[in-house]
Amino acid sequence: MLDVSRTTDTILMVRPYDFGFNEETGRDNEFQQHLEMSDQEINQKANEEFQAMVDKLRAEGVTVLILEKPEQPYVRTPDAIFPNNWFSTEHDGTMITYPMAAMNRRVERRPEDVEKLLKANGYKIRNVLHVGELDEKRRFLEGTGSMIIDHRAEVVYAAKSQRCDQDQFENFISLRFFEEGIMFDTQSSTGNPIYHTNVMMSIGDKYAVICLDCIVKKEDRERVRTSLEKEFEVIEISMDQMENHFCGNILQVNSAGGRPLIVMSQKAYDGFTEEQRERMGKYGQLLPMDLTVIETIGGGSARCMMAEIFSEKK
Repeated sequence: MLDVSRTTDTILMVRPYDFGFNEETGRDNEFQQHLEMSDQEINQKANEEFQAMVDKLRAEGVTVLILEKPEQPYVRTPDAIFPNNWFSTEHDGTMITYPMAAMNRRVERRPEDVEKLLKANGYKIRNVLHVGELDEKRRFLEGTGSMIIDHRAEVVYAAKSQRCDQDQFENFISLRFFEEGIMFDTQSSTGNPIYHTNVMMSIGDKYAVICLDCIVKKEDRERVRTSLEKEFEVIEISMDQMENHFCGNILQVNSAGGRPLIVMSQKAYDGFTEEQRERMGKYGQLLPMDLTVIETIGGGSARCMMAEIFSEKK
């Protein structure tokens, strides 16, 4: 087991300069829903929710780096607010980029801009790696949306889907020399694969929240549970809590002083039972955010909006 942290006090977020409903990703993301609002109203409200989340995190002592709108001409990127799908960072100073399934999401990838932002704020970048081919056409792996990484135990969990190809997942495990990769099939209440692993599970420093009911095979459920119980207190959520409240799409971060915070949407907070909130509360302060428009239109919630920065400072 590595002597590294599972959580960080620094995150990167992308301002939603042209946020809106993404028809292309809506084909397999059952969490996306339309709202009776104009595009202008949606974008304005999303920016208000985004800034309120940034302000709340910073008030709690979390370092929040913001990637602003690119200067060069660009095509519309309605999901750019969810950066953890295309890049992640490692404790050794490596930044990794990933192949995206949706064509209009591939334009979100701005590794040079992220590297520049990190370096400007004193973070070390030793290597920049890309998983798969730069123009990958079928083997997709959408970062920490597709994978839940336990950095300390070196175990990676992944729900197989169009956005999480098994061969590419195994390629990632080999590339980063993780000890174990655990992949499994999932099924929503409508019978479709869960589009991203991070909507059905989350791990903190000492706890794990997971919807085991959506894992299809009994042997996979037991394997995942057994693996998690070695390291974490396992808090199970129901299909309803996952699908209708985003209770799986949460993330533990830390204040600069090391105080643990568990970030989630207000909908997720309200969706947890009192007993579940008490169990999580042993491991950190629960920090709910109003993300009504972002999570309804975008089909992703608080965790999707935060890319963790594990790189050391210079």
